[in-house]
Amino acid sequence: MKKVLVLDGSTRKGNTSVMVEHFKKSALKNTCYVDHVQAKELNIEFCNGCLRCNLIKRCSISGDDWNNLSQKISDADILVFASPIYFHYVSAPLKKIIDRFRSFVHVQITEEGVKHTPWNAWQKDFVLLLSMGSSNDMDAQPVVDLFEYITEVMGESNRLYVVKATRLAFVNQILKPVDELAPVYKKLNLPEELAIPDAHKNKALLESIEKLGFDLTS
Repeated sequence: MKKVLVLDGSTRKGNTSVMVEHFKKSALKNTCYVDHVQAKELNIEFCNGCLRCNLIKRCSISGDDWNNLSQKISDADILVFASPIYFHYVSAPLKKIIDRFRSFVHVQITEEGVKHTPWNAWQKDFVLLLSMGSSNDMDAQPVVDLFEYITEVMGESNRLYVVKATRLAFVNQILKPVDELAPVYKKLNLPEELAIPDAHKNKALLESIEKLGFDLTS
């Protein structure tokens, strides 16, 4: 059975949480190894750029939850990163974890830039579940760019799947039917006629997340 690790950057229960639950629900049909970690509940120190991991091949920071979490990350077949988009990026609790990924690679400064070489090449599926208030999913592009780079650096067999939910400003808005979504749009000064296509779009998006969770764990 495949092992799934969900790194959840949500700072409150809301649309991102709904997306995660739909992925988990379908994944659990094929595997019992689904570990859902709330980033905000972990004791993770900030990466301080000491570069000692270049020498000892692991993070030198001790006394927090990273050792346990890094082992879960290494063991997982599927890594799910879920986050609302805050100012074009993932939430702060999840960003702290991503920064510590530095210890999975050797970093070499070259004349052209920086070369990252993983200590061990990965063969994993990466999943991004991103929710945002913006109507334009390009607001999440900095996150997508980073994960395209990470998946490429960590091994040529890695695959990245991206799901972006847009125009979500209220808790659990992604679940609302047309008759409940229209008043929300009125409060946001958005055209109420958008409620019909958006309600259908949100439903289809959640169905696609369920399918992804099932297919990746099959």
